[in-house]
Amino acid sequence: MTTQNELSHVDKDGTISMVDVGHKNTTQRVAVASGKVYGKADTLFKIKDNQMKKGDVISTAHLAGIMGAKKTSDLIPLCHPLFLDTVNLQFEINDDHVEVLATAKTSGKTGVEMEALSAVSVACLTIYDMCKAVDKEMVISEICLLEKQGGKSGHFIREMA
Repeated sequence: MTTQNELSHVDKDGTISMVDVGHKNTTQRVAVASGKVYGKADTLFKIKDNQMKKGDVISTAHLAGIMGAKKTSDLIPLCHPLFLDTVNLQFEINDDHVEVLATAKTSGKTGVEMEALSAVSVACLTIYDMCKAVDKEMVISEICLLEKQGGKSGHFIREMA
Protein backbone atom coordinates (compact mmCIF):
# COMPACT_ATOMS: atom_id res chain seq x y z
CA MET A 1 0.00 0.00 0.00
CA THR A 2 1.25 3.49 -0.90
CA THR A 3 1.47 6.13 1.79
CA GLN A 4 1.23 9.90 1.26
CA ASN A 5 4.97 10.28 1.80
CA GLU A 6 5.62 7.92 -1.14
CA LEU A 7 3.48 9.93 -3.58
CA SER A 8 5.49 12.31 -5.73
CA HIS A 9 2.78 14.96 -6.11
CA VAL A 10 1.65 15.08 -2.48
CA ASP A 11 3.61 16.92 0.21
CA LYS A 12 4.07 15.82 3.83
CA ASP A 13 0.79 17.51 4.80
CA GLY A 14 -1.19 15.70 2.10
CA THR A 15 -1.47 18.74 -0.16
CA ILE A 16 -1.14 18.30 -3.91
CA SER A 17 2.06 19.94 -5.11
CA MET A 18 4.28 20.14 -8.15
CA VAL A 19 7.44 18.05 -7.92
CA ASP A 20 10.58 20.13 -7.33
CA VAL A 21 12.97 19.31 -10.17
CA GLY A 22 15.47 22.06 -9.32
CA HIS A 23 18.09 19.61 -8.07
CA LYS A 24 17.94 17.38 -11.16
CA ASN A 25 20.55 17.43 -13.91
CA THR A 26 19.62 18.73 -17.32
CA THR A 27 19.70 15.83 -19.77
CA GLN A 28 18.41 15.09 -23.25
CA ARG A 29 14.89 13.66 -22.90
CA VAL A 30 12.97 11.84 -25.62
CA ALA A 31 9.53 10.25 -25.56
CA VAL A 32 7.58 8.40 -28.23
CA ALA A 33 3.83 7.79 -27.98
CA SER A 34 1.24 6.30 -30.29
CA GLY A 35 -2.50 6.07 -30.74
CA LYS A 36 -5.06 4.88 -33.26
CA VAL A 37 -8.28 6.19 -34.74
CA TYR A 38 -10.46 3.37 -36.07
CA GLY A 39 -13.03 4.14 -38.74
CA LYS A 40 -14.99 2.79 -41.68
CA ALA A 41 -13.11 1.87 -44.85
CA ASP A 42 -14.75 4.73 -46.75
CA THR A 43 -13.64 7.20 -44.08
CA LEU A 44 -10.04 6.00 -44.26
CA PHE A 45 -10.14 6.20 -48.06
CA LYS A 46 -11.39 9.80 -47.90
CA ILE A 47 -8.63 10.72 -45.43
CA LYS A 48 -5.98 9.09 -47.61
CA ASP A 49 -7.32 10.65 -50.82
CA ASN A 50 -7.78 14.09 -49.16
CA GLN A 51 -11.53 14.10 -49.86
CA MET A 52 -12.90 15.28 -46.51
CA LYS A 53 -15.04 18.41 -46.78
CA LYS A 54 -13.24 20.03 -43.83
CA GLY A 55 -9.90 19.82 -45.62
CA ASP A 56 -6.59 18.00 -45.29
CA VAL A 57 -7.12 15.81 -42.22
CA ILE A 58 -3.52 14.65 -41.79
CA SER A 59 -1.92 18.09 -42.17
CA THR A 60 -4.41 19.60 -39.76
CA ALA A 61 -3.91 16.77 -37.24
CA HIS A 62 -0.14 17.19 -37.56
CA LEU A 63 -0.30 20.88 -36.62
CA ALA A 64 -2.84 20.20 -33.88
CA GLY A 65 -0.55 17.53 -32.38
CA ILE A 66 2.37 19.96 -32.24
CA MET A 67 0.16 22.57 -30.61
CA GLY A 68 -1.13 19.98 -28.14
CA ALA A 69 2.41 19.10 -27.07
CA LYS A 70 3.25 22.78 -26.61
CA LYS A 71 0.16 23.34 -24.43
CA THR A 72 0.52 20.26 -22.21
CA SER A 73 1.38 22.16 -19.03
CA ASP A 74 -1.70 24.35 -19.57
CA LEU A 75 -3.92 21.26 -19.62
CA ILE A 76 -2.33 18.87 -17.11
CA PRO A 77 -2.20 20.67 -13.75
CA LEU A 78 1.06 19.29 -12.33
CA CYS A 79 3.12 19.14 -15.53
CA HIS A 80 6.12 21.43 -15.70
CA PRO A 81 6.24 23.83 -18.65
CA LEU A 82 8.96 22.58 -20.97
CA PHE A 83 11.00 24.15 -23.72
CA LEU A 84 10.56 21.59 -26.48
CA ASP A 85 13.46 21.02 -28.83
CA THR A 86 11.16 19.31 -31.33
CA VAL A 87 7.85 17.52 -31.74
CA ASN A 88 7.43 15.24 -34.73
CA LEU A 89 4.29 13.38 -35.76
CA GLN A 90 3.92 10.57 -38.26
CA PHE A 91 0.69 9.13 -39.64
CA GLU A 92 0.04 5.76 -41.21
CA ILE A 93 -3.33 5.21 -42.86
CA ASN A 94 -4.33 1.55 -42.78
CA ASP A 95 -7.48 -0.28 -43.94
CA ASP A 96 -9.37 0.25 -40.68
CA HIS A 97 -7.43 2.90 -38.73
CA VAL A 98 -5.00 5.79 -38.75
CA GLU A 99 -1.98 5.23 -36.55
CA VAL A 100 -0.42 8.34 -35.03
CA LEU A 101 3.16 8.34 -33.73
CA ALA A 102 4.58 11.35 -31.86
CA THR A 103 8.16 11.96 -30.80
CA ALA A 104 8.92 14.82 -28.41
CA LYS A 105 12.42 15.95 -27.38
CA THR A 106 13.73 18.40 -24.82
CA SER A 107 16.90 19.17 -22.90
CA GLY A 108 15.62 19.54 -19.39
CA LYS A 109 15.19 18.36 -15.83
CA THR A 110 11.95 16.44 -16.31
CA GLY A 111 10.59 14.01 -18.85
CA VAL A 112 8.68 14.76 -22.01
CA GLU A 113 6.27 11.80 -21.94
CA MET A 114 3.16 13.89 -21.29
CA GLU A 115 3.98 16.11 -24.26
CA ALA A 116 4.27 13.11 -26.59
CA LEU A 117 1.02 11.67 -25.22
CA SER A 118 -0.72 15.04 -25.57
CA ALA A 119 0.48 15.36 -29.16
CA VAL A 120 -0.98 11.95 -30.03
CA SER A 121 -4.23 12.62 -28.18
CA VAL A 122 -4.85 16.00 -29.80
CA ALA A 123 -3.93 14.66 -33.25
CA CYS A 124 -6.38 11.76 -32.81
CA LEU A 125 -9.12 14.11 -31.59
CA THR A 126 -8.52 16.34 -34.61
CA ILE A 127 -8.90 13.39 -36.97
CA TYR A 128 -12.16 12.53 -35.23
CA ASP A 129 -13.39 16.13 -35.43
CA MET A 130 -12.62 16.45 -39.12
CA CYS A 131 -14.28 13.13 -40.01
CA LYS A 132 -17.25 12.93 -37.61
CA ALA A 133 -19.71 14.21 -40.24
CA VAL A 134 -19.15 11.04 -42.31
CA ASP A 135 -18.32 8.53 -39.55
CA LYS A 136 -19.79 8.97 -36.10
CA GLU A 137 -18.65 5.47 -35.08
CA MET A 138 -14.93 6.23 -35.11
CA VAL A 139 -13.02 5.02 -32.05
CA ILE A 140 -9.88 6.55 -30.59
CA SER A 141 -7.85 3.94 -28.73
CA GLU A 142 -4.52 2.47 -27.74
CA ILE A 143 -2.91 5.77 -26.76
CA CYS A 144 0.25 4.79 -24.95
CA LEU A 145 3.88 5.60 -24.27
CA LEU A 146 6.12 3.44 -26.45
CA GLU A 147 9.53 4.65 -25.35
CA LYS A 148 11.28 7.21 -23.18
CA GLN A 149 14.94 8.08 -22.74
CA GLY A 150 16.83 10.30 -20.37
CA GLY A 151 16.66 11.11 -16.71
CA LYS A 152 17.07 9.07 -13.58
CA SER A 153 14.72 6.26 -14.58
CA GLY A 154 16.73 5.55 -17.74
CA HIS A 155 15.53 4.00 -20.96
CA PHE A 156 12.02 2.51 -21.15
CA ILE A 157 10.64 0.53 -24.09
CA ARG A 158 7.07 -0.81 -23.95
CA GLU A 159 6.86 -4.57 -24.36
CA MET A 160 4.44 -5.25 -27.18
CA ALA A 161 1.99 -8.11 -26.84
